[in-house]
Amino acid sequence: MPHLPHSLLARTVVLIGGLLVLSLAAWLSLFTLAEQEPRARQIATRVTAVVNLTRAALLAAQPERRQALLQELSQREGIRVVPMAPEETLLPPPESAMQRHIWQALQAGLGEDTLLLADPTDDEALWVSFTLGPDAYWLVLPRSPHATGLPWQWIGWGALTLLLAFAGGWAVVKRINRPLRAAAEVAGRVGRGDFSARLDEQGPDELASLAQAFNRMSAGLGKQDADRALLLAGLSHDLRTPLARLRLAVEMQVSDDTERNAMICDLDDIDALSRQFAEFARDDAQTAGPVDLDALCGECAASFTSRGLPVAVHGSLGSATVAADGLRRSLSNLLENAHRYGQPPVMIELERTAASLDFTVADQGTGLPETELEAAKRPFWRGNAARTGAQGTGLGLAIVERFARHAGGSLTLSNRNPGLRARLRLPLADPAHPAPPPPRP
Repeated sequence: MPHLPHSLLARTVVLIGGLLVLSLAAWLSLFTLAEQEPRARQIATRVTAVVNLTRAALLAAQPERRQALLQELSQREGIRVVPMAPEETLLPPPESAMQRHIWQALQAGLGEDTLLLADPTDDEALWVSFTLGPDAYWLVLPRSPHATGLPWQWIGWGALTLLLAFAGGWAVVKRINRPLRAAAEVAGRVGRGDFSARLDEQGPDELASLAQAFNRMSAGLGKQDADRALLLAGLSHDLRTPLARLRLAVEMQVSDDTERNAMICDLDDIDALSRQFAEFARDDAQTAGPVDLDALCGECAASFTSRGLPVAVHGSLGSATVAADGLRRSLSNLLENAHRYGQPPVMIELERTAASLDFTVADQGTGLPETELEAAKRPFWRGNAARTGAQGTGLGLAIVERFARHAGGSLTLSNRNPGLRARLRLPLADPAHPAPPPPRP
């Protein structure tokens, strides 16, 4: 539903509040209905007593003293007595169950011909008819003592009850939501590769069962990741000795220079693949520390320039807390990809925002089809090598993506005109909360 609050906390509080409002309204309605008849009888008894006392006082007084007595009643008690005459402005009081009960009780006490009227020009006046011998009179009473609405103290108590219920519901829901927020935080850490993250298994049975299942899942993922790392690292290690023997045999036994060089190139490719296996597999903890990012990027660019692969650096980042080895390896992989699959000039663009550090490696090649931009970050993915004739292991971008995920950042590929842009975005680490450890070789 589009109008519902988005958070579970707000939805629960709204639900509790709505139920309390409905319950309070139902209780007030039942209370009012149950109280109407007794209150009507009480009000009618008081009005009947006033009418009878007024009638008795007027009957006992001398005719010449009646006018003075009426003035005294008006001044002291707020009660007026006026002769009855055709009054076009007098109307029946508002129709309600309470008024009907009062009217019926007055007619039972004063007679069937008793009238109960209201004056629209005076909201506080209630007119009750009575007879004094052959003459008929109106007894005008203040309406406020006989008001039919709920007393203000009841409304105040109801509002206080509702406020306390809201506060209690808010506190209860906040306590329930605390484990959910903790679960979201721990799930984010597991998603970034920190499989040691665990949920607290204490608490209500339902939340404890959820935490236990989550912890088992996290432990299983950690074991699978460790097994994969061990497999790839073992494969890389075991390939080194036979590769060294093959290289020695090729150099000593193959006499044709062209054939020997081709075979050595193949062995170099296999050796590079085994090294990237080891690089991708390793997930050792590395503590982030203060790093001069401009100097680090300059060193990466200089290492490629010294190999005849020029790299320009634009922008400045200053210093920040990052994992230097992981960042250096990631930039090297991005630059390697740019030179292997793209076209010069290759550049590193640096940009610092309030919340992140952006390292963008751009080339002037043909780029990638839009449908392949996300797939290119998967391990062992190979694009169309025919566009450049270059061959690769398919792990370079996957290693950068893995580093970015561990650091809480992201790797984004996009096409430019011409070329490809690879942006590595890292969050600015809070000194009180260092970034999660990235992998390193």
